[in-house]
Amino acid sequence: MTPQTDTSAPAPADPPLLQMRGIVKRFPGTLACDRAELSVRAGEVHCLLGENGAGKSTLMKILAGSYQPDGGEMLLDGRPLRPASPSAGLAAGISVIYQELDLLPDLTVAQNLFLGGDAPGRKRSERPLKSFGFALRKRRRLTAATEVLRRLGADFPASAVVRELPIAAQQLTAIARALTGEARVIVMDEPSATLGAADLASVFEVIRSLTARGCAVIYISHRLDEVMEIGDRATVLRDGRTAGVFELAETTQEQLVAAMIGESRELVNRTERPRPEGAPLLEVDRAHIPGVLDVSGIEVRPGEIVGLAGLGGAGRTTLLRALFGDGRAAVTARLDGRPLRTGDPRAAARAGLALVPESRKEQGLLLGLSVARNAAVASLGRPPWLRPHRLAARLTRPVLADLGVRHASAGQPVGQLSGGNQQKVVLAKWITRGTTRVLLLDEPSRGLDIGAKADLYRQVRRLADDGVAVLLASSELTELTANADTIWVLHEGRNIARYDPRTTPEHVIAHAVITGASTGATP
Repeated sequence: MTPQTDTSAPAPADPPLLQMRGIVKRFPGTLACDRAELSVRAGEVHCLLGENGAGKSTLMKILAGSYQPDGGEMLLDGRPLRPASPSAGLAAGISVIYQELDLLPDLTVAQNLFLGGDAPGRKRSERPLKSFGFALRKRRRLTAATEVLRRLGADFPASAVVRELPIAAQQLTAIARALTGEARVIVMDEPSATLGAADLASVFEVIRSLTARGCAVIYISHRLDEVMEIGDRATVLRDGRTAGVFELAETTQEQLVAAMIGESRELVNRTERPRPEGAPLLEVDRAHIPGVLDVSGIEVRPGEIVGLAGLGGAGRTTLLRALFGDGRAAVTARLDGRPLRTGDPRAAARAGLALVPESRKEQGLLLGLSVARNAAVASLGRPPWLRPHRLAARLTRPVLADLGVRHASAGQPVGQLSGGNQQKVVLAKWITRGTTRVLLLDEPSRGLDIGAKADLYRQVRRLADDGVAVLLASSELTELTANADTIWVLHEGRNIARYDPRTTPEHVIAHAVITGASTGATP
């Protein structure tokens, strides 16, 4: 596929501030960036667009120094740029504000802004802490931090502890931290995900002041109305490649959507299964977190696979966590016609709910323990390290064999397995328990190669064929259309449309995912 670039606007006289040419990045089983291109001018807001998995985050992590490219080159002001680490990227003038904030929660706002020292205006790497004159530097740091917050229009003090601030204030703190350095290129990854309208307006004012001083801002967002308001140009990535570069003043949202999803998508090959019938097993009347989640009317029948589609921050993970026991959420739901007790993961597990979380390493596994102990953790009545290993091995042996988990022995640490085999172990712990009635899957194939994905979904379909109700959240729309019986689209915390993937083209569902419009939805 050859990128199609809008060349209607005249070329700028000055060379770009930042150029990324032919960037290639491979992961096992995945080509995340396939000769991707990005060119950003000084003093512009350049929006980076694309569906989940298009390569946006990978490209920005290469720019920041978190990943090393397998091919291509980068130039900053015409000079070669290849930071070996995030700190090297920061020293070169690249500042990235990630959606997953990397603040230190037990420090104050001012301490986070000038971490490593407190001489405002100097690079963070050049700010060593010293004991002499500490009180004076602390006052200077607080004064400088207060001024940065004032520019942002923040209404919280620089002396506040980050942990005690609401999420929106923490996001503003992360943005403020980028302003304290000498960044020439500032990357903002979904900055509006946690901001209200007033906070976002303040951020836009700061962005405009930054570009007026010659900084370049790379703005990543799925919200096209924001893109059209704040952006000068946009680069669209699709399948790891640059699909187009657009002058936003001359471009419509529909043109951007077409570039993001492609104009020649074909229906995926489905694995056909009999349509589940009968009364719902799980009924979600409402799951609500003020300002974050408001989902209602989702039903899952025994043997049914219901997909949850949506962009990052749409609410899929939040919904699954709410059903499994996130105490922040107010949930009204029924299991087999009876009220489901919520807010307690242990109660949810006893009722027959099982959650395979998005992060298997951080939330799904105990990496230092054996394969057998991890697979038996939901079945043993006490911590797995307090039960005999032979018991765990005996309980899990048939399940691990049935799932095809490749491991040297039951005693091998699970952290030594491949990503695909680790994911199978997470699934094995619920199968071993033997009481699962509703399986909640959150991005189950993330990081898996094609073969491992196929193995995983075969097991999910087998569980569904045995009567388990499955609620499946995935950023890979192709996987949902291939495996789900019904697909709900979530957009900005709400379920806005339901589709039958047997009869609905994938590009129609993708359009709803990106825009929030429910054209062609199932009644």
